[in-house]
Amino acid sequence: MAGLELHQVKKSFGNVDVIHGVDLTIEDGEFTVFVGPSGCGKSTLLRLVAGLEATTGGNLSIGGKDVTHVEPADRGVAMVFQSYALYPHMTVEENMGFGLKMTGHPAAEIKERVARASSILHLDELLKRKPKALSGGQRQRVAIGRAIVRQPEVFLFDEPLSNLDAELRVQMRLEIAKLHKELGATMIYVTHDQVEAMTLADKIVVLRAGVIEQTGSPLSLYDDPDNAFVAGFIGSPRMNFLPATVAGSDGETLTVRLDDLDAIDVPMTVRGPHPKLGTALQLGIRPEHFDAAASVQVSMPIDVIEHLGGSSFAYSRSHLEQPLTIEIRENREAREGEVLTTGFDPARAFLFDTGLGLRLR
Repeated sequence: MAGLELHQVKKSFGNVDVIHGVDLTIEDGEFTVFVGPSGCGKSTLLRLVAGLEATTGGNLSIGGKDVTHVEPADRGVAMVFQSYALYPHMTVEENMGFGLKMTGHPAAEIKERVARASSILHLDELLKRKPKALSGGQRQRVAIGRAIVRQPEVFLFDEPLSNLDAELRVQMRLEIAKLHKELGATMIYVTHDQVEAMTLADKIVVLRAGVIEQTGSPLSLYDDPDNAFVAGFIGSPRMNFLPATVAGSDGETLTVRLDDLDAIDVPMTVRGPHPKLGTALQLGIRPEHFDAAASVQVSMPIDVIEHLGGSSFAYSRSHLEQPLTIEIRENREAREGEVLTTGFDPARAFLFDTGLGLRLR
């Protein structure tokens, strides 16, 4: 297996710049997830690693070897696509071994590699079936098995679960996580689903408009986002953002006023330079961080409640531009149309500027 290094990697299609000078290090054996909204460049970046797209600038190395201009077949990578791309006239066994057959591997070696991959993916009983006799999850396992038999240095996954239903997605997430632990392989996984990113990744790379916004472990991005985009993208349901203005400053304490919530004053610890009085900011608070016993109390009319069993979510639009989402765990008697009184701890809230969305720390 091998790590990857991307240095000032760029990609343009004509006059349109898609990837803007990406620098990234992926360690040997690391499970890295590229995540971001549609059109952010995550699949393009993956295709640059695979060699399916040529870079416009910069260089890329795998295992310490510069592969910027190396053909895809010689890069030591194997890719699993969103579509299964299985040959319908071939059995599972033939599909998994076809790539090795085309590169002239001995039949005995092909059989051995296919047997090992099928054992890892629990496909032993399906080897003689053809794709039409398989479920969606089984077909995706075959596609993954086809990658395993190549014994690549790096596995690349391009939204491999997007065609599966919700239950199968959860099952396949567990299968891929287990596969990573068993193989110890370097894996890069592309998804727009931040739940997949949080549950699978050793490292998450958050992309927006061809630029890396932040890189880190799932919990570090959740607990310590650099900006409002990352804070809003990581976490489900997404973070609430409330308009705030600076009402006071005293040493490390910056007091902001939430005018849309009855002009509540919230004391925030900010070590960096404090903005001037009256400066517009955004205060971010996650739905799961509301607590009726917390110091800053808020009261909101409930528009809609979603009951999910172990927890419920109350949504309040009221006079806010965006609906406020509040997780309620204890108050199972809350009803739509009532006023919900709850609170939050300022230490669990975040402040962001309204220009670039950068976090005030």
